Amino acid sequence: MPQPRKDWLWYGAILALGAVLYLVCALYPAYLPFWLPWEFSWPIYLATALTFWWFFCGLKILPKAQHPPLWRSTCFVLGVASFWIVLETRIDYYAQHMFFVHRWAHFVLHHFGAFFIALGMSGPLLWAGLPDFLKPVFASRPVKGTISFLQHPVMAPFLFVGLLYLWLIPELHTRVMLDAKLYEFMNWTMAVNGVMFWSLILDSRAKPPARLSHLMRAALILVIELPQMVLGAILSLTERDIYPVYTICGRVMDMTALNDQHYGGLIIWLPGTLTSFAAMIVVLVTMRLNEEREEREKAQ
Repeated sequence: MPQPRKDWLWYGAILALGAVLYLVCALYPAYLPFWLPWEFSWPIYLATALTFWWFFCGLKILPKAQHPPLWRSTCFVLGVASFWIVLETRIDYYAQHMFFVHRWAHFVLHHFGAFFIALGMSGPLLWAGLPDFLKPVFASRPVKGTISFLQHPVMAPFLFVGLLYLWLIPELHTRVMLDAKLYEFMNWTMAVNGVMFWSLILDSRAKPPARLSHLMRAALILVIELPQMVLGAILSLTERDIYPVYTICGRVMDMTALNDQHYGGLIIWLPGTLTSFAAMIVVLVTMRLNEEREEREKAQ
């Protein structure tokens, strides 16, 4: 069934708005308010705008009985919006010049925002709102195989912790912070990996059709917790400036290098631990709800 002409007009409006933002950011960067993009990125803009558009199209297409609860939809919108806030507002400028702001941004991409997107359980809405010509692409074997690989019970926690450590290797981190393309690639890997991991853990369904049992999900949460705590503790307690790139580029806040680094380590340590704790509560509650559902079905 062809896409209605009205929908294509909306796609045109999305592109037009992106073009306006691109020109404004390129011509008048010093005059823009805090909430507009610091450095406009077409991939980030399109990913955000199209996700929201397909989400709201799904709400219109699917009957209300198939909509997720309001609180889940709110979580999804909040999660996607948080990605935009840390990547396409003046916060990104501060993240490029302060280590602890950079860690807050990656906490949002890898934990907070990704956690809420996964909690939103909005896959059916996005699929319903997706244009028909794109559905075979997302349903293709390469795409499904990639997702299956990223959510493999062994690869998922390995990538979750591995990417966190990888991008904080001092030599690599310096290179990334000085290369705009590598910097954007780093942010994409953290965001995609976060969504893949937390979607695996926070799936509200029992196994099957969910990929993992509730006990396995709880085990994976414990697996990722200790390495994060160790990394956060190292950065919080060390007395040597491990990331001089922020001194070279110039910090935009009146803060010593060690304080900046210590605060960044604490962000990895404490909020990361709290996110894992919240995930464990969600898994236990989900397990109990599924058990009660099974008991009711057996009783009927």
